[in-house]
Amino acid sequence: MTSKTTRDIAAAAGACVACAAAAATLPPGFVRLADLAPQIVQDMRYAGADNFTGRPVPGYKAAQCWLREDAAKALIAVQGEAKRQGFELILYDCYRPRRAVAAFIDWAKGPDESMKAQYYPHENKRDLFARGYIAEKSSHSTGLAVDLGVLGWDFGTPFDYFDERSWTANKDVSAEAQEHRRRLETLMRSHGFHNLPTEWWHFAFAGAGEAPSYDVEIE
Repeated sequence: MTSKTTRDIAAAAGACVACAAAAATLPPGFVRLADLAPQIVQDMRYAGADNFTGRPVPGYKAAQCWLREDAAKALIAVQGEAKRQGFELILYDCYRPRRAVAAFIDWAKGPDESMKAQYYPHENKRDLFARGYIAEKSSHSTGLAVDLGVLGWDFGTPFDYFDERSWTANKDVSAEAQEHRRRLETLMRSHGFHNLPTEWWHFAFAGAGEAPSYDVEIE
């Protein structure tokens, strides 16, 4: 009996150490959204090749949504209200390590335009920062910003489509897409998220402008 108890205690202690090590990989105050709300669909585009660079982005070793805990809880409340209204969220990006932002800058300076037709057919890639489509300092790096849509909804353009038609208030998309953008923006705002006018999919939680940013790799 004593031997078994000792083994159990040792195993529990080892598990605690492993948990602490896993938790230590996150920036302070962050959570993995899947640990709190595994039902929210995640399609983390920068962890794979389905993004405007055409390849996995540095900093995304795992396709996981990390957020600061207050933003995560607010997003869970958004999902709950969305479900009550008969629809569900889909996430494209959450916390973004600073090295990923640096990789975007390097990409914009390079010659590769393999994804131009899909993501920026009417824009010069070197102008994407000046035009505000990509930020040199991203609120995503604070863990307080999310890129998202709604499963099955038409928003007029795909995620990360760098064009004026992606501006939230743009009228060159269908009436249905305009209504979907309005509904999503209203829902997000009611839970403390504010939309970026040039991207219908981008929302920053209250306080993102003053929060520290991080460069911890997602794994």
